[in-house]
Amino acid sequence: MASLTVLSPVSGQVLGLSEVADPVFSAELVGPGLALDPPLAAGSEVISPIAGTIVKLHPHAFVVQHDDGRAVLVHLGIDTVELGGAGFTLHAAEGAVVTAGQVVVSWDPSALGGRSPVCPVVGLEAGADALTRLARPGDTVTAGEPLLSWA
Repeated sequence: MASLTVLSPVSGQVLGLSEVADPVFSAELVGPGLALDPPLAAGSEVISPIAGTIVKLHPHAFVVQHDDGRAVLVHLGIDTVELGGAGFTLHAAEGAVVTAGQVVVSWDPSALGGRSPVCPVVGLEAGADALTRLARPGDTVTAGEPLLSWA
């Protein structure tokens, strides 16, 4: 299977998943990855980290599955499901085929009612050693820059 480059879905400072204030992500229970702490800017666009099909889409989170079966979860903020979709605008639909870099959601990280805007990016069901970090915790990345390589 060819290596898959996972792009950063948002701009921000790179964090290790262990720094995410949610035990499901910090313990890598759904898979390994990185997280991003985005700037608090209204109208921020969130892009697909890989080419594939949107197999799950909620205002605060989505999963894109590559043709080879690998899937990446992008979760926008922590506990943002509690917002019931407020502050998020969907630009794609579940079942849509997207390209890497295509806008999927826009949101306002400053309007989360005190919730964390940190965005985990996770290789679902990936082995612990399957992902290579192309960006390191502490780095600042722009949406669309390579974040992870999935072997």
